[in-house]
Amino acid sequence: MRRSYIALSAFGLAATTAATIAATPVEAQPATRPSPLVLEVEKRLPAVMPRVIAWRRDLHEHPELSGSEVRTAKLVADHLRALGIEVRTGVGGHGVVGVLKGGKPGPVVALRADMDALPVAEMGDLPFKSKATGTYRGQTVGVMHACGHDTHTAMLMGVAEILAGMKAQLPGTVKFVFQPAEEGLPDGGTGAKLMIADGVLENPRVDVIFGLHVGNAPLGQISYRPGPSMAASNNLTIIVNGKQSHGAMPWAGTDPIVVGSQIVSTLQTIISRQTDISTVPAIITIGAFQGGVRSNIIPDSVVMLGTIRTFDLGMRKEIFERVARTAQMVASASGATARVVIDSGNLVTRNDSALTLRMVPTLQRAAGAAGAQQAALWTASEDFSWYQDRVPGLFFNLGVTPPDRDWRTAPSNHSPYFFADEGALPTGVRAMASVAVDYLLNPLRK
Repeated sequence: MRRSYIALSAFGLAATTAATIAATPVEAQPATRPSPLVLEVEKRLPAVMPRVIAWRRDLHEHPELSGSEVRTAKLVADHLRALGIEVRTGVGGHGVVGVLKGGKPGPVVALRADMDALPVAEMGDLPFKSKATGTYRGQTVGVMHACGHDTHTAMLMGVAEILAGMKAQLPGTVKFVFQPAEEGLPDGGTGAKLMIADGVLENPRVDVIFGLHVGNAPLGQISYRPGPSMAASNNLTIIVNGKQSHGAMPWAGTDPIVVGSQIVSTLQTIISRQTDISTVPAIITIGAFQGGVRSNIIPDSVVMLGTIRTFDLGMRKEIFERVARTAQMVASASGATARVVIDSGNLVTRNDSALTLRMVPTLQRAAGAAGAQQAALWTASEDFSWYQDRVPGLFFNLGVTPPDRDWRTAPSNHSPYFFADEGALPTGVRAMASVAVDYLLNPLRK
C-alpha cells in the first residue's frame, strides 16, 4: 500500500463535511409486527445459544493476531460446512465466506464479523482467560480478544446456524463474512480491503451489508447512528534522525529523544489551537515512542507511532499538512530531521440513512427492554467503512457491560481488563439474524 501525507487522491475518499455530519437525525418508523421469519428466528434462538457461549469462550481462550487467524478460520469454516453452507476460505488472507442461498429468489444480504485479536496481555481473571502469546513487530506479546471480536465471531456462527435451518423459507441469499485483520496489519493493510480485493462483495453481488460491535454500554442496549458514525483513522509514523553521541557529552551530538519529545508536545497544539473542533472532533495521539538501547548512549534516531482521527475531509487534509510541517520544523530547529508518513487508513464509517431508517424498528424489537437508541459520534474507527464505500451498510453497537458495573467507568475495548458479559449475546444474535430476514422481506428499492 502506497503511503503519503500529500497525495489525498490515494485515499479514494468520498467528501465528508461538518454540515453533513450535523444533519437532522433520521426519524425511525414505528415498530411493526414481527414477520413469521422473525418469529422463527426467536423460536430457534434458545437452542443455539449454548453453542454460541461455548464458541465465544473457546475463541477467547485461543486468540490470534491480525493475519494469523488460522485456528479461528478453521473453526468457522468447519461449522459452516457442517450446516451445508457453501464455503470459500483464504479470502483476503484467512477470511472465510459462507453463502446461504434461500429457497426463494431475492436480494443478497451480507453479515460481517471480525475474527482477530490484539497484542494485549489479559489481566482479568476468567476461567477461559487467554494465556496466548504471539509476535508483533518483532516482539513477543500477549494476545487477547480485548476488542470483543471473539463475541462477534461466535454470534455470527450462531446466526448462520439459525438461518441455515430456515433456508427453504428465505427469500434471497445471506452471505456470512468472517473477516481477518480488522485491527490492521503491520504494512498498513486491513482485512476489509483485502477481502474486497478478493471479491467478497461479488458472486453473488451484495446489495447491503450489516455488522455490529460490542462495547461499553448498558447490557443488551443497541445504539446506531445514521450517516457518519465512527471516525476515519490514519496511522502516523514520524522518524527523527539526530546524531549519536555519548550520554555524558550531549553537545557532541543531536539528541533525537529530546527532539521527538518536543514534537509530541507540539503536535497537540494542532488540535487545541489550530483546528476548529467546535464542529466535529479530531484527534492526534502518539501511542509508541521507540529509541535507544542504553542509558548512556544518545541514539541516532527515534521512531514515533500514532493515530489521527477525523470526520471531515478538509479538516483531515489540513491536519496532515500541519503534522508534517510541525515535525519537520521542530526537528530543524534543533539540527535534526524528521520524516512523516501517514497511511491510507480507514474511511469514516457512514451508515446509509435510508437503510438505517428501515432497520431501526428491527433493532428496537431485537433490543427489547434494554432499548435501541441513536448514538453520538464515536472517535473509534472501523474498516467496515470500506464495505460501506461500495454498498449500503449499517454498523451498530451492542452494550456488553455487566449489570453490576457502571458502563461509563468499566474497562473499555483495548484494555487488558475489558470484559464482555455473555448476557448480551442473545440480543446480538437476534439482531443480526433479524436485520437479515427483515431486509430480505422488505429490501430498499433501487
